[in-house]
Amino acid sequence: MDRPYDVFDDRCPTRLVLDRLADKWSLLLLDRLDAGPVRFNQLRRDIRGLSQKVLSQTLKRLERDGLVERTVRPTVPVSVDYALTPLGRTLTDTVAAFAHWAERNMDAVIAAQTAYDTALAG
Repeated sequence: MDRPYDVFDDRCPTRLVLDRLADKWSLLLLDRLDAGPVRFNQLRRDIRGLSQKVLSQTLKRLERDGLVERTVRPTVPVSVDYALTPLGRTLTDTVAAFAHWAERNMDAVIAAQTAYDTALAG
C-alpha cells in the first residue's frame, strides 16, 4: 500500500504532528477534554503545573491542527470553552492508553531507572 506520508522521512510533515502529540501538555489536555467541553481556567486548575502561557500556546496549536475547537460564549464576562473536534476524538483511546499507561507502570519504570543507575554507578 502506497502512503502519501512517511513518518520515517525526516522531511515528512507528520513529524510535526507526532511532535505535538508526544508533548506531555498536549496529551494531558486531549485526555482531559475527552470528558466534554471545559473552560480555560478549569483546565488550568485540573492540570497542575501547566502555566497559563503554555496552556494558551498548546490549545492554539491543537486548535490549528484541528484537534480542539474553541467556542466563545457572549456572556458577561465572555466565557470560552474548549472541546475535542471529531478529528480529536479519533485520538481519545490512544491518548488515554498512553497517559494512563504511565500511571499504571510508574513503579516499574522507577525500579528500572534505579537498577540502571545502580549498575552504571557500580
